[in-house]
Amino acid sequence: MSLGYRIIILLIVSFIGTSATAQGMGQLSMPALTMSELDSGQTTYSLSLQILLLMTALTVLPSLVLGMTAFTRIIIVLSILRQALGTQQTPPNQVLIAVALFLSFFIMAPVFEVLYSDAISPYLDGNIQLERALNDGIGLLKEFMVTNTRSDTLNLFVDLSKSGPFEGNKSVPLNIVLPAFITSELKTAFEIGFLIFLPFLVIDMVIASILMSLGMMMLSPMLISLPFKLLLFVLVDGWAMTIGSLSATFMV
Repeated sequence: MSLGYRIIILLIVSFIGTSATAQGMGQLSMPALTMSELDSGQTTYSLSLQILLLMTALTVLPSLVLGMTAFTRIIIVLSILRQALGTQQTPPNQVLIAVALFLSFFIMAPVFEVLYSDAISPYLDGNIQLERALNDGIGLLKEFMVTNTRSDTLNLFVDLSKSGPFEGNKSVPLNIVLPAFITSELKTAFEIGFLIFLPFLVIDMVIASILMSLGMMMLSPMLISLPFKLLLFVLVDGWAMTIGSLSATFMV
């Protein structure tokens, strides 16, 4: 069981422990919440406690989607693209988030398929315990994150934590993988956004130079350059090119 998951279990048990009493060796119980340890060393949880843990996990699910998938890189690049086009709030934020979310599902589909077949499905069928299912699922996500994390960024957080070396991707602790992955995603997203911004910046500079040479000082260059940028973006099929290039940057 991972350290973070154990901490969540201990906090929940400590919170409800004011009215709980021990019933036998290795068992903490309340009328509705029980956690017992079997002779084989495995820990079993009552249905009520599993539901409580599930509801707790749902509260942090948006953060997991943002921090452990391809969502961060995609939404930043799309936001920079909208700013480079100069279209203000077009497409609106809801559309950009929807595009980033669906594209994240598309990119993460192979990982989610393995996650379902190796962790979720066996747990739902009762073949493995919750602890093993969580460890297997987190291991798959860690492997994806480490694969898509820059080695220098990962080594930075390994040095800061004064740990390692590690045998493989799954052996890297989650407290190192998460900040390294999100930092690497931010750097990669801004690099891609810079490359996207350049051609639109050139158009703005050309339009501004032409207007200045014509003496049209009071006319906004952004107003004139906007249709030309939209025309260029449509002619090169910019959305397909951007989304295709983003998908190709991930290693799954």
